[in-house]
Amino acid sequence: MTVEEITRQLMEDERNQSYTEQGIPPIYQISEKARVLIIGQAPGRKVEETKIPFNDKSGEKLIGWMGIDRETFYSPEIAIVPMDFYYPGKGKTGDLPPRKFIAEEYHPTILSMMPDIRLTILIGKYSMDYYLKDKKKNLTETVRAYREYLPKYFPIVHPSPLNFRWQAKNPWFEAEVVPELQKRVHEALYC
Repeated sequence: MTVEEITRQLMEDERNQSYTEQGIPPIYQISEKARVLIIGQAPGRKVEETKIPFNDKSGEKLIGWMGIDRETFYSPEIAIVPMDFYYPGKGKTGDLPPRKFIAEEYHPTILSMMPDIRLTILIGKYSMDYYLKDKKKNLTETVRAYREYLPKYFPIVHPSPLNFRWQAKNPWFEAEVVPELQKRVHEALYC
């Protein structure tokens, strides 16, 4: 299957009909050349408007955490496959969760299209819940235990500006985890 075929299939899926009718395509970045895979939650409102994955403040922070530049982030060596390819809407306490059928039905096909992935960065609770079978009691403990999931997965907190309290309470993340993330991303891309 090609990227064009999977995109067409997603746009024709009746569960995505309202997005297709609004001219919103599935928002992801897939390449057979990808060496680093980012699995996040779902596009936010700003990303939906620009149709570019992580084209917001969260993306700026993530690019910095990875130790790369914007050009590299949007190159064929980086794949971005969120848990939902569309903005799920607003809930009472933030964005609604990603719809489960996207990962269940579409991720296996998409991931099989990228045989050279060397590192998968799992961002936030939803991707960790889906991909990590032995995660810890909460997100903080899972991120703290990131070494246990290497070399395949690297779980991190969401880079959203709304997570500033978590980051302030957990300075070890930027001090210890981010440098290791940068090292692993560099190795996956260039070694």
